[in-house]
Amino acid sequence: KSSFIIFLLSTLVVSFSMAQNSNNIELANEYYANGELEKAKKLYDDLARNSRNVALIHNNYFNVMMDLGVFPEAEKYLERLIKRYPDNMYYQLDLGILYKREGDDEKSESYFKKVINRIKDDNYKVRITAQYLINKQLMELAIATYSEARKSLKTPLAYSLELANIYRLLNKKEPMVAEYLNYVIQNPSNIDYVKNSLQNLLSEADELESLENLLYERTQKDPDKEIYSKLLIWVNLQQKNFYGAFVQARALDKRLKLEGRKVLDIGMIAMENEDYQNAIKIFQYVINSYPGTSNFIFAKKYLIESREGIVKNSFPVKHEDIRILIEEYKSFVAEIGLTRTTMEALRNQALLYAFYLDEKDSAIQILDKIIKSPNVDPELRASSKLDLGDIYVLTEESWESTLLYSQVEKSRKDTRTGYEAKLRNAKLSYYKGEFELAQEHLDILKMATTREIANDAMALSILIQDNTGLDVDTTNQAMKDYASVELMLFQNKTEEALAKVSQMLNDLEGHSLTDELLMLNAKIHMQKGEFDKSIHLLQQVVDQFDYDVLSDDAYYMIGTIYEEQLGNIEKAMEIYQDFLVRYPGSVYTAESRKRFRNLRGDFKEEKVVN
Repeated sequence: KSSFIIFLLSTLVVSFSMAQNSNNIELANEYYANGELEKAKKLYDDLARNSRNVALIHNNYFNVMMDLGVFPEAEKYLERLIKRYPDNMYYQLDLGILYKREGDDEKSESYFKKVINRIKDDNYKVRITAQYLINKQLMELAIATYSEARKSLKTPLAYSLELANIYRLLNKKEPMVAEYLNYVIQNPSNIDYVKNSLQNLLSEADELESLENLLYERTQKDPDKEIYSKLLIWVNLQQKNFYGAFVQARALDKRLKLEGRKVLDIGMIAMENEDYQNAIKIFQYVINSYPGTSNFIFAKKYLIESREGIVKNSFPVKHEDIRILIEEYKSFVAEIGLTRTTMEALRNQALLYAFYLDEKDSAIQILDKIIKSPNVDPELRASSKLDLGDIYVLTEESWESTLLYSQVEKSRKDTRTGYEAKLRNAKLSYYKGEFELAQEHLDILKMATTREIANDAMALSILIQDNTGLDVDTTNQAMKDYASVELMLFQNKTEEALAKVSQMLNDLEGHSLTDELLMLNAKIHMQKGEFDKSIHLLQQVVDQFDYDVLSDDAYYMIGTIYEEQLGNIEKAMEIYQDFLVRYPGSVYTAESRKRFRNLRGDFKEEKVVN
């Protein structure tokens, strides 16, 4: 019985002591947090006498002593801990931090060198040491830790990702890039991770150029590393240097015997970015180099599509050029036979007939053939239905258009084509002045997974919102007139649209639609080949509406007219260079930089990976 009482009393004493201890730690931490350092230190001094408390109070206690400047006392405290816990790296590192805080950089540096040299062969200690130093903002010492360990291992690529991340924190781009390359050499499957990292971190043109030069240097030293070729393709695509990407892809195709597959991919990207001249060179190369392959067939179709892109963007568009394109498509279909690829060529033919030659019956006949074909791909059938709906807009049979758009919207729900169908229904409502109905469609489309469609929906929605429901125009007549002009242009009623725009500019002086009308007017004159008039109107947008979202669109468009339509390279370069200063945050900034560099001749030199 007496022994039980003794045990019970002992337990109560220990419990009370532990509770008191815990309370003191909390109180000391509170003093520290409130900046009452002397009070905190007094409690920490008592608590530190019990070794069980050290792990709980060390960080705060050490910081209090440094903040109070009691460096000799802190040094003795750390030396005791290091003697008692020789494997605890944190206490050892804190001693070096203490020397640095004391102002003795030489002693600190010498001490850290000894610590790093001692643990460089222990991977676990290397990693915890470097991470602790990073947490203490001692980045250079963390770099030294990994670098010494790398030398000791005699593995020049060791710890590359860790070093890349430290250089990223220091914003040292060149060594960061070098270490990311070291990392991906060891782990080629992580190329997408490295691409994404570099894409987020290298925002300036000169940074991408530096990466490109580094890749060329490494390729010359180690030409068998395919990863460098893949990254060279990628970095050229980032710079929109499609010909440079083609040169690298061409070499990779030969090495890997891919029959032009990589090159074809580059050509398609160039075509999607409207670099039709380089796309043509690329597709022609595939045609010449890989006859009898599936890539040959694709290249032939894309070659015609690239030529089509040039014709459509050379104003005024010439009917004879359109007829040449149609004959090229016909020859292609006759050569290859009726396949999915040639059916897409038939569809392209139909659109040329309808929108450029006003031969709607020929277009309808071709599209009906595609839609009714039993073996046609469902996506192509849906796209052809949308095209047929567009043609019914031309013939002013909007009810037929709505029916076709709705069919596709239902059959291709939650696909890009289904969203495209909803967008066309929204535009049809917009053309007819049914703005509330259009907005219902657009509100859904703003959340579309396809960025291009979501952006188009957002742009049209903002246009409607900004120019409807105004007190001065409760009938929204100005917006209805503007929408009717866009419909006229869709229907190729150019002169009628031009007259309506001119009338609106006179009648609506100072209206919120003025900049939109000027832009529309400029586009009409450009399509008519009246480039001086177009530039004059675009300059009005730049000068009078420099605060508006269309200002950068207008200025960029001036540059493209000088470059593509007038062939005035010097003036185009001047505009593009000035654009980079005026509109650094514009969506056209990257393209302006690429065009300027291209006109300057930056992309003419071929650098080939052997």
